[in-house]
Amino acid sequence: MNVLRTPDARFDGLPDWDFDPIYTTVVDADGTGLRIHYVDEGPRDGAPVLLMHGEPSWAYLYRKIIPGLVAKGHRVLAPDLIGFGRSDKPDARGDYTYERHVAWMSQWLTQLELSEITLFCQDWGGLIGLRLVAAFPELFAGVVVANTGLPEGTGFSEGFKAWLDFSQSVPVLPVGFIVNGGTARDLSPQEIAAYDAPFPDESYKEGARQFPTLVPITSAHASVAENRAAWKVLEQFSKPFVTAFSDGDAVTRGGEAVFQARVLGANGQPHVTLRGGHFLQEDSGPQIIAILDAMIAQRHGVSI
Repeated sequence: MNVLRTPDARFDGLPDWDFDPIYTTVVDADGTGLRIHYVDEGPRDGAPVLLMHGEPSWAYLYRKIIPGLVAKGHRVLAPDLIGFGRSDKPDARGDYTYERHVAWMSQWLTQLELSEITLFCQDWGGLIGLRLVAAFPELFAGVVVANTGLPEGTGFSEGFKAWLDFSQSVPVLPVGFIVNGGTARDLSPQEIAAYDAPFPDESYKEGARQFPTLVPITSAHASVAENRAAWKVLEQFSKPFVTAFSDGDAVTRGGEAVFQARVLGANGQPHVTLRGGHFLQEDSGPQIIAILDAMIAQRHGVSI
């Protein structure tokens, strides 16, 4: 496996991004070491909150949510998936598989030795993050899902089909343009550039190119069996499980109903619909902070 690493200078001076980079190394089954970047802010003894991004964004998506949660006294962790952000990027599309991503992030998570984690996950952050919950349910105290799913090969939305076709046909994948198009507000030119920063050229985008093809939307896709097994665990997950989908996402619209119907811990929870596009973190940051803080406060018996 040949691995690319985005030069550090690409991340200098990004707006609202002054977090110290932290790295850990995971080892693929073929023996390749891969460096994962993550943000780790707030008190070490604070309630850990795990923020997982999706495609084709990176932890920059949470730049305004991280300090808000830290101000509430929480420890906040926001990793970059392999192929994104400051994390390493294999340069062959075939090196990216759903199961490899789950294995890489499982290694990362267990190295941190966390417990009582509250997860917020969106897009592929949910496809991978929910697999982590299913693999290590004892580590998680609560989950908030937003604009995501855990597909079992049973179909897809027209919005997803349009995204799949676009992502596989456009000669230059315009990452910043894509994120801006998936928000209700208009990002500044500097913010759009920050989403482009991890990718000096197209050779760094093989993961971003491959991700849409990996979503198990048909029975012929890989990882259908693994996701079905994960659902069996999630259906019995009795800890708080809240849906916070947005009102303007054609890709995942209606997806919250599946979680509300199937996950035990979703019963009686304060599910919400937030304002925003697919990347609702850019539109409803304060609301996301409030949802996570309320979930943690309720667990600790604190009135807010």
